[in-house]
Amino acid sequence: MLKLPEYVQKFMRAFRDKGYEIYLVGGGVRDLLLGKETNNWDFTTSAKPEEILKLFENAFYHNKYGTVTVPIKLKDKTLLFEVTPFRKESGYSDFRHPDKIEWANTVEEDLARRDFTINAIAFDGEKLIDPFGGQKDLKNKIIRAVGEPDRRFQEDALRLMRAVRFASQLGFQIEPKTYQSIVKNAYLIKNISWERIRDEFFKILQSPYSADGILVLKNTGLLHYILPELEECFKTPQKSPKRHHIYDVGTHLVESLRHCPSKDVITRFATLIHDIGKPKTFKKTEEGVITFYNHEVVGAKIADRIARRFKLSNKQRDKLVRLVRFHQFTVDEKQTDKALRRFIRNVGKENLEDMLALRVADRIGSGAKPSSWRLELFKKRLKEVQKQPFSIKDLKIDGYDVMKILGLKPGPKVGEVLKKVFEKVERGEVRNEREELIEEVKKLKVQN
Repeated sequence: MLKLPEYVQKFMRAFRDKGYEIYLVGGGVRDLLLGKETNNWDFTTSAKPEEILKLFENAFYHNKYGTVTVPIKLKDKTLLFEVTPFRKESGYSDFRHPDKIEWANTVEEDLARRDFTINAIAFDGEKLIDPFGGQKDLKNKIIRAVGEPDRRFQEDALRLMRAVRFASQLGFQIEPKTYQSIVKNAYLIKNISWERIRDEFFKILQSPYSADGILVLKNTGLLHYILPELEECFKTPQKSPKRHHIYDVGTHLVESLRHCPSKDVITRFATLIHDIGKPKTFKKTEEGVITFYNHEVVGAKIADRIARRFKLSNKQRDKLVRLVRFHQFTVDEKQTDKALRRFIRNVGKENLEDMLALRVADRIGSGAKPSSWRLELFKKRLKEVQKQPFSIKDLKIDGYDVMKILGLKPGPKVGEVLKKVFEKVERGEVRNEREELIEEVKKLKVQN
């Protein structure tokens, strides 16, 4: 039998003591049945919103769907329990939200409006209510729509992506009838806001079976509407003489994502689209050698367009574009420190680990080993050169010091002096130590 925490049992008792039915529903029940910890404390009840508000002083209610939020204070945190009366829905003119909501009389009626069988199980603390066989589908690792799939997806087109997301997170298969309905209704995703699409897409990217999820998006036709630039990559070959690639561009990108060691969603997104510029730069020589000259430059422009479409924040967009733009970096033991510093400035210090994670994913996704002696040496040298200043503002003297030593007033001359000193530090002629830098400024005074 499923075991609920005492604070959840106490919460549910507050309803039953007043004669109301109360059930844990949705992801919370699913997680518990899978033996996982859950943060999904969503409930459905026979009580109406105004009746729920009377049970809890700090409860609040400000939506048209009947959901009441109840803050539950624990020792170290506060949880928000969401409670919705049994309800029926009808009319989905925007393919996302119901036009009409009615209170239902039974929990079975409420479960009938839900998306997938594994999310349409209710638990009252003692027994499970499972009218659509959700437990069996959990056991068999199946994603199946509740009732008629076409109707479920036409009610809320975001469910098209949610099906893929649950399959990616849980490692489940989508049941054939449900799968075919996704293919049939894929075009409806155009009715969903990009913020909602982005959120589901990010959950797929961060799931244990993310690469398989991307392939399901492709095979169902959803990718055509979400990320057509990636779909195009599957039509672009790479195998040719003098080249190490064993896959087409699209398959390479999916395999790179499969092996990406980073959990950061933007790094994973960049890994998935790092070669997105290759279809536009594809050329084949007379000898049959395939080239993609400047694909990273073209790819960065496409990545910027994708980031804006997905409504990424400025910070997320900057990172995504940088990772795509500079992923084609050279790893050569003959590189100068200056070249390495330029690379770090281009990528951004804060993005170095993410860029290296992308390189590892790129290598494995090409059929190579995760690393090489050159890449390991490159990593060591990156650490070493970061001990040196990267810009004038990293110097251990500033403009006030220069003005004091040279008797200058504020103006361009101060910047010129700092630039000369920085160049000497960058060349290794002077260490970035305050006393040495002061002596160097004094030498400039003598020279002038």
